[in-house]
Amino acid sequence: MGICRRLSPLILIVLLVICANGEDPYRFFTWNITYGDIYPLGVKQQGILINGQFPGPQIESVTNDNLIVSIFNSLDEPFLISWNGVQQRRNSWQDGVYGTNCPIPPGQNFTYNLQVKDQIGSYFYFPSLALHKAAGGYGGIKIASRSVIPVPFPPPAGDFTILSGDWYKKNHTDLKAILDSGSDLPLPDGLIINGHGSNGDTFTVEQGKTYRFRISNVGLAISINFRIQGHKMLLVEVEGTHTLQNTYESLDIHLGQSYSVLVTADQAPQDYYIVVSTRFTSQVLSATSILHYSNSAGSVAGPPPGGPTTQIDWSIEQARSLRRNLTASGPRPNPQGSYHYGLINTTRTIRLANSAPIVNGKQRFAVNSVSFIPADTPLKLADYFKIPGVFSLGSIPDSSSGGGAYLQTSVMAADFRGFAEVVFENPEDTVQSWHVDGHTFFVVGMDGGQWSDASRLNYNLRDTISRCTVQVYPKSWTAVYMPLDNVGMWNIRSENWARQYLGQQFYLRVYSAANSWRDEYPIPSNALLCGRTLGHRT
Repeated sequence: MGICRRLSPLILIVLLVICANGEDPYRFFTWNITYGDIYPLGVKQQGILINGQFPGPQIESVTNDNLIVSIFNSLDEPFLISWNGVQQRRNSWQDGVYGTNCPIPPGQNFTYNLQVKDQIGSYFYFPSLALHKAAGGYGGIKIASRSVIPVPFPPPAGDFTILSGDWYKKNHTDLKAILDSGSDLPLPDGLIINGHGSNGDTFTVEQGKTYRFRISNVGLAISINFRIQGHKMLLVEVEGTHTLQNTYESLDIHLGQSYSVLVTADQAPQDYYIVVSTRFTSQVLSATSILHYSNSAGSVAGPPPGGPTTQIDWSIEQARSLRRNLTASGPRPNPQGSYHYGLINTTRTIRLANSAPIVNGKQRFAVNSVSFIPADTPLKLADYFKIPGVFSLGSIPDSSSGGGAYLQTSVMAADFRGFAEVVFENPEDTVQSWHVDGHTFFVVGMDGGQWSDASRLNYNLRDTISRCTVQVYPKSWTAVYMPLDNVGMWNIRSENWARQYLGQQFYLRVYSAANSWRDEYPIPSNALLCGRTLGHRT
């Protein structure tokens, strides 16, 4: 305190305020990654467990928290975890995909240092290497608002996480072998909810109270529809954005997407089905859980309620109904609606077309005719250490030429603080789902047919939803406005994991010439090195 006595009263007050506030809180997690027997569809399989659990432990945090996640890899193969929707502001070093991080070797550990800076909402984590996602290893992420920031609905009586998606009875190693042989995966064998097939989980509620359900599609291949027998759902949040509170009987949730709904237990006291079923498939797969009233007078009765039967029109109209709540505060105390994205001039238009070519006699998937192949060194590290020959900027064009597909470690250059119009174009007969690491974007338009300049006349430039994962319907397009506000090397990928594995992805290098900590954090001292970076020093 001696030095403090010699300071002026004003400086002393400032220091006391800083000391009182401190830095943002830290939350520590220690995870051991192992194999274990699991039975999601009643068949014994080799699953990936986190601390013996499948799904893994839920991360519960508050806006701006620092998350310190220490991963011990007890598998017999390399391992990485990525954070679906957690933006890692200025910190792509923690992204957890092979383009940015060296895998954690067997028997070793790595500690992620994440900050959920200026974020709220519902997300999930998952293993990003190979086909590990087909073996489990995923879990939910919940980011609550700080107590000083108002939330646009009363606190619910309970908060439930539902991680659902398609599942295969084959082990992930067998599925990987199918893809490596040059074939696509078959239709999945079923759906699961929180690691179980039908009637595996029970969610207990009290009559008259309202509960929050956070639902994520963590599957490999298929869009799902979610519904609760006899109950309406009030949509309140989509991937960190408070929404207009529209009511739905069911929701289409595409690969990689997350939604939050409020459900009031306002029906007769008995048990009700919670149902997920596949969308846009010739054979409908489904799974159920139970909504159990604490004063229930009876178990579930009759068959589970069916989902929507129309293939596209119903789903696209629902997608267009998602709107931002312009009167709600976000993770900061200013209204989210104060960011008038529709008044900002775009600096670049990028058109991304997916395709399913055969290259060298094998099934591949591509973006703008480029099918991504991993380099021998993570791209972020190669960029940092200025190692030539790992990748080339501009190795994927801004639009499709329609030419033949080829293999390339594709990286697109982008300037920090640009504002891009990105149009996802889908000429195929299947629904696509696209995710952008490190960023959120505004979904300004989607429609059938071919996108053209005239399509901009129908953009929603006032209150569209912002999110990090978006669907593109068959023979259709989806347009987004994306602020390039996060320096780093970021993965843009298909959330269909077979397509991602076989090339439907690339990296966006958002570059700032300032080389300032204000724009991007320095390489962490514990960064793992591999490939051509071996022998370098962090």
